[in-house]
Amino acid sequence: MSKLRPSLELVVPVPVGTWGLDGVVKSLRQSREETHNIRYRGQIRELPSREALQKILDGLSAALFPTHYGQPVLTDESIDYFVGDKLNTALNDLAEQVRRGLLFVSRQGDEDDAQPVLKTGNDAADLDREAIEITRNFASQLRHIRDVLVTDLQAAYHGDPAAHSVSEILVCYPGMTAIIYHRFAHALHNLGAPFLARLISRIAHSGTGIDIHPGAEIGSSFFIDHGTGVVIGETAVIGNRVRLYQAVTLGAKRFPADESGSLIKGNPRHPIVEDDVVIYAGATVLGRITIGKGTTIGGGVWLTHSVPADSNITQAQSRNV
Repeated sequence: MSKLRPSLELVVPVPVGTWGLDGVVKSLRQSREETHNIRYRGQIRELPSREALQKILDGLSAALFPTHYGQPVLTDESIDYFVGDKLNTALNDLAEQVRRGLLFVSRQGDEDDAQPVLKTGNDAADLDREAIEITRNFASQLRHIRDVLVTDLQAAYHGDPAAHSVSEILVCYPGMTAIIYHRFAHALHNLGAPFLARLISRIAHSGTGIDIHPGAEIGSSFFIDHGTGVVIGETAVIGNRVRLYQAVTLGAKRFPADESGSLIKGNPRHPIVEDDVVIYAGATVLGRITIGKGTTIGGGVWLTHSVPADSNITQAQSRNV
């Protein structure tokens, strides 16, 4: 029998000073506070908590789909109490995370547009009120968000012959999880909480392999089949009844810079995909181009020019057939 590898407790202790930690720690402090200081006015800001945000997403999902993401034993009498409790907890926690995220949002007119305005004193109270207002407006959109998600759910059920029930889609399909999180994130992005929305998209990406920027506009009845490797850029506009398969990219073709060489942010640079478009696995669609209504783009296609409605783009030709 081979000898077992010694546990960490049996390893001979390393002599104190072996790593030269005093010098390393000092040099890192110098980098943080002198050479490469990225703090705003020397202040430390509290980041939103990814762990807290995951719990909020779980609570919101349970409020929208109580028997799937909440408790399957709910009755007609208890379900509203359950939803109210989940929403109350999730929205209270969300307001705090929104407040933290607002500390990292650049304000117009700041002396350095790349840095956010840190609010203190009375300004901090204004920030609290702004966070509560954003959260209240977000709550008012939850009915609409759920209505659109139901169309996404139906699109998945009718668009995938392997789907045997809507419950299977809600519980097992990563594409459904990604679009639920995106619709939450997109609402927060539009309400003025882009930092928090970006963190939600990061959580979705980690759990599903699907990367959707919260700024992307996505219509109803949206379906991502399989989903791993799908990338949808910030300024993409997607119509209704669009279906994507795994490894599809809706990206930018180039990144314009200003006179100083800095990239220009926010300008439209991602595709417009009109209604009833299907894009098969591995296709790459780049630039501010328009994919006409009813078009089918085959797997592996590299497309950088607009195509008219009802086109059929194949990998071999990459043109309107």
